[in-house]
Amino acid sequence: QRDVPARYLLRLGQGEQELATDLDFSRQGRVNAMLVRRLELLGEVAKLAISLHLPEDVSYTCENAAYFWLLHVYARWEQFLAACVPNKENPSFVKDRFPFSEFFSDTQQPVFTGESFEKDMHAAKGCFKHLSTIFQELEECRAFELLKSTAERANYLMTKQAKIVAMTCTHAALKRRDFLQLGFKYDNLLMEESAQILEIETFIPTLLQRQEDGYARLKRCILIGDHHQLPPVVKNMAFQKYSHMDQSLFTRFVRLGVPYIELNAQGRARPSIAQLYNWRYRELGDLPYVHEEAIFHKANSGFSYEYQLVDVPDYRGRGESAPSPWFYQNEGEAEYIVSVYIYMRLIGYPANKISILTTYNGQKLLIRDVISRRCKPWNIEPPCKVTTVDKFQGQQNDFILLSLVRTRFVGHLRDVRRLIVAMSRARLGLYVFCRCSLFEQCYELQPTFQLLLQRPDKLALNLEECTPFTERPLGEAGNIHYITDVEDIGHLVNFRLEHLRQMQSMQYYAPHANADAAPPETGNGDIVLDNAKDGTEKENGEATDAVNNDKIEEDTVESKDDMVQEVNKMDEGNVTIEDKMGEESADEAKDKMVETTAEVAIENIVEVNANVAKYKMDEENALSKGVEQD
Repeated sequence: QRDVPARYLLRLGQGEQELATDLDFSRQGRVNAMLVRRLELLGEVAKLAISLHLPEDVSYTCENAAYFWLLHVYARWEQFLAACVPNKENPSFVKDRFPFSEFFSDTQQPVFTGESFEKDMHAAKGCFKHLSTIFQELEECRAFELLKSTAERANYLMTKQAKIVAMTCTHAALKRRDFLQLGFKYDNLLMEESAQILEIETFIPTLLQRQEDGYARLKRCILIGDHHQLPPVVKNMAFQKYSHMDQSLFTRFVRLGVPYIELNAQGRARPSIAQLYNWRYRELGDLPYVHEEAIFHKANSGFSYEYQLVDVPDYRGRGESAPSPWFYQNEGEAEYIVSVYIYMRLIGYPANKISILTTYNGQKLLIRDVISRRCKPWNIEPPCKVTTVDKFQGQQNDFILLSLVRTRFVGHLRDVRRLIVAMSRARLGLYVFCRCSLFEQCYELQPTFQLLLQRPDKLALNLEECTPFTERPLGEAGNIHYITDVEDIGHLVNFRLEHLRQMQSMQYYAPHANADAAPPETGNGDIVLDNAKDGTEKENGEATDAVNNDKIEEDTVESKDDMVQEVNKMDEGNVTIEDKMGEESADEAKDKMVETTAEVAIENIVEVNANVAKYKMDEENALSKGVEQD
């Protein structure tokens, strides 16, 4: 039952107007939805006209439907009510005299029983209310017959029907004059991330409507934000330091002691990860959700810990660098993070669940370059986002790889607010790469880094887990393999990539493979990693596909036996095909089959005998000694 004309969500931002419902329709989509609804309602009017034995032309436009409502529908209803007054004792009167019985004749159950006048009258009023709702909606759509442009229709929706209007403060400032001319009205104002808004920007949304008789219509203003996170961005140092322009109105109210409500529970991250930043808040606990859901009780596959501080030594004799002022980069951390990302993708982690963050724009661009250089040749999808901590405020992801870049000075991470933002972005896994000897001495960061340093500063992996799903409970490290440096993780990733290429080559030459299957290597020598591109989210309860069909950690003997069996199957297939051929072409077919299969079979057998026997030994050398394969 509708008690308001319409319920629409109107979103305005980035210099344009966008109309949206709960399904996030675009502006044109919202207008199109209204036009489609108009046609549906006019169809109901035509059906009603037929039931009253009137011509269907009353349903051509909303204006015609309005006249039809007044002259025929509402008039018949008033006559019916007048006739009911002296016939209240007749239980079947409503059933016999209701003027719209034919229109409601297609219901699953009879509308009127004829046994009680009161019950039938109640049903008749409900039917008439349904009809009045149809014509009321048509009256709302009538403006779309007169307004032809999308902008005019959007303005009509915003001023007449929209119940919630969303926009940025910048858009409010740019379009304030247009709002005043349209007669835009609102009673409540809600500001999200208000701790990141300049004071002057906070006042702009309160001035988007004209006063009525000298009184403002605005009744309520609600500010939502976190003054423990990053403030508004003010690049001018004089305005920032001496004028305190980077202080938001939200922060000013908190400092002045204005009463406020502070949330005391978080529902984003594992409780253990939340301990890295909850010291900054007053009695910040956890919602029951993070204690009850199974996803928060299982370890991260392939990793021994759910969060860890990884010490990154100098790479090729160099730590941080600055090609230009304030453009800090750290090649070692970039290579390390990208290697860990590839390792996660080979296990089967979805790319959209991994984000790489850093504290400097220079490092962000360097990481993107390394990803392009190392992932594209293997067709590995890049991560969901590679951005800075400042840009990622207000967002989250399941797994965060964080690069702190600096090796000589702490830099602007000394601002605790930036540290809180960096530590509070991850839900299931957080892995921080930095120079531990530098950041552990920073006094401002002690509460967080003391917790991080309770665990080893070498990346701890669990190499026995080769799928994104694990039954290992949180807190159980399993068989730990420590990564010593950047080269070590690089050798591990390269070894697994090479092994995966060999596995795909074996599958390509298998006789049961499709005849039109794509080769494992492209013309450029790129290797297709389908299983690394199809991540799953089984623990999140979402629909998933089978991933990582080829386990990297296969037993040596099983690999050899499987390959020999495949070669034997190829020979058996040759015999079967030969038996089915005619006597005249048997010799020719046999010669062709020998020519096409003998070479492949010999190459595969030689490769199995040469490589499978060395598989375990090569892996141990690549992991422990960091020696690259031949």
